[in-house]
Amino acid sequence: MDASSETTDPPAGSAAPLLEGGLLVRGRAVDDPVLEGSLESDVFLAVDIGGTKMEVGLVDGAGLVLDRVRTATPEATDPEVLNDALCRIIEEVLSHSTLVPSICGVGCGGPMESGGRTVSPLNIPGWRGFPLRRRLERYLGLPVVVDNDAKALALGEGWIGAARGESNYLAMVVSTGVGGGVVLDGRLLDGSGGNAGHIGHLVVEPLGRMCVCGGQGCLEAEVSGTAIAAITGHPASEADIVMRRRCGTLVGRAVASVANLLDLQLAVVAGSVALGYGEEFFAAAQDEIDLRCGLDFARSTRIERAGLGADGPLVGAAAVARRYCMVKEDGGR
Repeated sequence: MDASSETTDPPAGSAAPLLEGGLLVRGRAVDDPVLEGSLESDVFLAVDIGGTKMEVGLVDGAGLVLDRVRTATPEATDPEVLNDALCRIIEEVLSHSTLVPSICGVGCGGPMESGGRTVSPLNIPGWRGFPLRRRLERYLGLPVVVDNDAKALALGEGWIGAARGESNYLAMVVSTGVGGGVVLDGRLLDGSGGNAGHIGHLVVEPLGRMCVCGGQGCLEAEVSGTAIAAITGHPASEADIVMRRRCGTLVGRAVASVANLLDLQLAVVAGSVALGYGEEFFAAAQDEIDLRCGLDFARSTRIERAGLGADGPLVGAAAVARRYCMVKEDGGR
């Protein structure tokens, strides 16, 4: 499978990984690593895993993407085919640069077990209960931190994006699927299993389409790129203005529910559907928020474009690793 790359450093070469028990291995598994250096000087290996693409990059301590490689996510039911594709682009990124990452952060579609011990992305049927964190630790010989990709985006947007300086906000991705992450009182919500923020499975049309999760009328079943293609018979990018506004309205309905429940007044939204539909989408979403947010504390709720653009997934993955480093520096509190 071909991978496209954008590099800022010339290829420097790297030692070939060993093959052990059918696994590509760079080092030993890391159980409780001791991280050295500062957050400002760290280089993070950032991994984003989605239903249509996988992307790997190096991100510095200021959130700058130094290098990236991406590939299409294989349409495979064999979990090893997916894992091999991921390892190939990781190897390509690491071979481009003399920089040595201190930790790997991963944003992956959910749901997953707490701490990303296993992942079961709804839009990647080949991975069900896949031990992603352990496999990457064995391959890299680095500490690996895994979280939901939309929660990762929430961290990235709060770090250097549109939510910088905000203590309470929702971050969303409306793309192949629909995901979200919630920050309250300056803390990313995890939930009992690490799956807090799954706004894609709020019910916005009670008699709507069946969702891959098993529910009916979920936001993801109505406005994701996959759903739009199924409804219209055409790629989501070809949707007419009526569909674009409908998607915005339903996203606004979901945002209003979260704002009313959690007392937050900002939603930042990324993803190919939301950003591709542009002003028609965001205007319809804001109109619906204004209609549904009648409580005094919620009336100022606004929806905005995410600020990180194409760098969002990798910066978010790096932010997952950065969050882990900050907790370690703070003594695990």
